[in-house]
Amino acid sequence: MEIKKQELFIQLPSLQFFAAGDNNDQPVRIYQKQFTELMTAVFRKQAYFGRFFTGGLQALDSISNNATAFSVKTSDIPVVVGTYNTDPNVAFGSGTGNTTRFGERTEIIYVDTDVPYTWKWKFHEGIDRHTVNNDFNAAIADRLDLQAQMKVNEFNRHHGAFISSVAGKTEALTAYTNDSVLALFNRLAAYYINIEAVGNKVAVVTPSLYNAIVDHPLMTTGKNSRTNIDNNEVFRFKGFEIQELPESLAQTGEVAYVFIDGVAKAFTGINTARTFESEDFDGVALQGAGKAGEYIPNDNKKAVVKVTGPVETPVG
Repeated sequence: MEIKKQELFIQLPSLQFFAAGDNNDQPVRIYQKQFTELMTAVFRKQAYFGRFFTGGLQALDSISNNATAFSVKTSDIPVVVGTYNTDPNVAFGSGTGNTTRFGERTEIIYVDTDVPYTWKWKFHEGIDRHTVNNDFNAAIADRLDLQAQMKVNEFNRHHGAFISSVAGKTEALTAYTNDSVLALFNRLAAYYINIEAVGNKVAVVTPSLYNAIVDHPLMTTGKNSRTNIDNNEVFRFKGFEIQELPESLAQTGEVAYVFIDGVAKAFTGINTARTFESEDFDGVALQGAGKAGEYIPNDNKKAVVKVTGPVETPVG
């Protein structure tokens, strides 16, 4: 994030001032563009569910207060579940030259789909010239950066709840034993093969399950597994890319979320990000507000699995 901060420092002197009639003609500085860039950059680095959403966080600055939907290009979300016809008379035999095993051809048209916002965010702070003990522009840049990080924490919580709500399948882990963990991932592997899902498979798991995978007998260098026991790191297990998730971001009773890369969209619209002279103290008020939401095509919900499990320390 240091690069983004430096960019923000560079941009601050060139910001325009806008007269605001409802602020006693005091100047207002608008930061929507800068805050949009900060939000998307922080999201790329700190979003625990970033792999679930194609293209990262789709952000739009200066949305109107009465906007009720965000437009996403739904056709750039890959449909990861499909079928391939192996009938001997399709593309071969009596179907030679007039049939295809790929099924009907669909024309690809990128459609802008209006998706409703489902939640809101805001911040309201003050920077007093007498107490800030820092350069004013530097203080504003720091606070915008920190607010972007706090907002991404909100995104993490909402995104975990969203993924849980749209999961097309639920699996259960009965215990953190080697046999139970292996049986779970065998079922998951079979499920994704059977629905003919296409793409990289990701499992975002809570610490207890993560440690059980790291300690599993299959995760040894002798089997050429991608793991680092010394650093408690595991990269792939049974064909799934493994990522660790704080328990606080999992829904109650759930220990993992499994999906194909980029099956949904995450978006936010920024109503405002501004500073203006305060009448209550010698300084400026720093305010921001926006809306956000998520979208997944119905076809892709089958490629999302949530795993329920026990809340306990792994054994064995």
